[in-house]
Amino acid sequence: MTKSTLWTIVAVVVSVVIAFWIVNVLFSLIWFIAKLAIVAVVAVIVFVVIRTLMARSRGERR
Repeated sequence: MTKSTLWTIVAVVVSVVIAFWIVNVLFSLIWFIAKLAIVAVVAVIVFVVIRTLMARSRGERR
């Protein structure tokens, strides 16, 4: 095995490790953004429900 072949194998292994790390970080970031979006949608739904209930309770008192 020549020195060039050895360096090629090392470069391939390092490239795979770096690619694996980058993909892992990207998927973590995408999942975090997806969770934020889901929380925002649920918060808006809860806000609308609470606002509707408060409007009804104010309307019934008058």
